[in-house]
Amino acid sequence: MEMRSAKRRRATGQAGITLIEMLVVVTIIALFAALVAPSMLNKTDAARVTAAHAQINSFMTALGAYKLDTGVYPSTEMGLNVLRTRPANVNNWQGPYLPKEIPMDPWGRAYLYKYPSGQGDEPEIISLGADGQSGGEGTNADVISWKN
Repeated sequence: MEMRSAKRRRATGQAGITLIEMLVVVTIIALFAALVAPSMLNKTDAARVTAAHAQINSFMTALGAYKLDTGVYPSTEMGLNVLRTRPANVNNWQGPYLPKEIPMDPWGRAYLYKYPSGQGDEPEIISLGADGQSGGEGTNADVISWKN
């Protein structure tokens, strides 16, 4: 009988996790998250910049096809929407030139389109970056079609 109670004591003493063990595990997880999270956020920002470059390149390709068909780039007032819907008074429009609606930039704002632009006979497409302001550095820098 004495042997059974000793076995029970040993079994019940090893069955649970102590509060200190739980705090150590939570602390390790918190430290890991604190070290990994900033680098993951930086990768997210870099991915948004890359996505903006890719979308702008897609717009420039579609604008090139538009110009081949119509002879001119759309004006600033016409905007990028002419790549999806036929504008009034434009001959030889063979669109739509994009398979889907014009997306917002990766930060949820509309792309800016200018033609004529300060870049000669090329249109200019701009995403204002993470801060939504003109200029900036890093992820806040503007993504501009002629700087791709």
